[in-house]
Amino acid sequence: MLAEQRFEVILRELNANRAASVPHLCNLTGASEATIRRDLNTLARQGRLNKVHGGAVLTGSEFQGEEPDVGTKSLLHQPEKERIARYAASLIDDDDVVYIDAGTTTVRMMEYLKDCKALFVTNGVACAQRLLELGLRGHVLGGWLKPGTGAVVGADALAGLERYNFTKAFLGINGITVRQGYTTPDPEEAAVKRKASERAYLTYILADNSKFEKVTAATVLPLEKASVITDQLSDKSYLEHTIIKEV
Repeated sequence: MLAEQRFEVILRELNANRAASVPHLCNLTGASEATIRRDLNTLARQGRLNKVHGGAVLTGSEFQGEEPDVGTKSLLHQPEKERIARYAASLIDDDDVVYIDAGTTTVRMMEYLKDCKALFVTNGVACAQRLLELGLRGHVLGGWLKPGTGAVVGADALAGLERYNFTKAFLGINGITVRQGYTTPDPEEAAVKRKASERAYLTYILADNSKFEKVTAATVLPLEKASVITDQLSDKSYLEHTIIKEV
């Protein structure tokens, strides 16, 4: 594939999904990572995209539309997610039993829990891997492994959650509005998030500012059923409905 053809493929993918990882672009074009990185540098110099760690995002845009894969989502709002994850991790005590949802912000919490003695339960493959690498006490739910997000969902996952009583649950989310509450594109993931919250004394939603005023297909919880940890809250009317911590 010629360079101009690769450029066309890269820009078409960014126009469709707003962000793309280097490995994903390699799969689309058949080019090596070194070639794709050079292409991204060229397109960035031309002002046609913004190059970020691990990939690229569309110039002057935020993610919209259907849920992207984990690699793509991890490129978006990185500093905000880092602050949210650091604060969320600070809420965990050694005697807690904690549910950690699959997600790109929740997995970042692991980096701030290296000496924690709490018991963790997760449905996220990436979260489970980091628990193992850091030597933390952890259980993984069984069930169907969802492609793209690396989340374990389905009837087995729901049944597994019935065995636990969590002191705290930390959930990722795709959209937040006053009317529809917390939403996510996949009803099966929504069911797992909802069940985890039902089994928890406290539920925290980890959401950067881009998630507000977005609605996706399946409602997880009404707004008042969880507290939100975010980087910035532009619309203060949300504070009339639940507790929101800006970090």
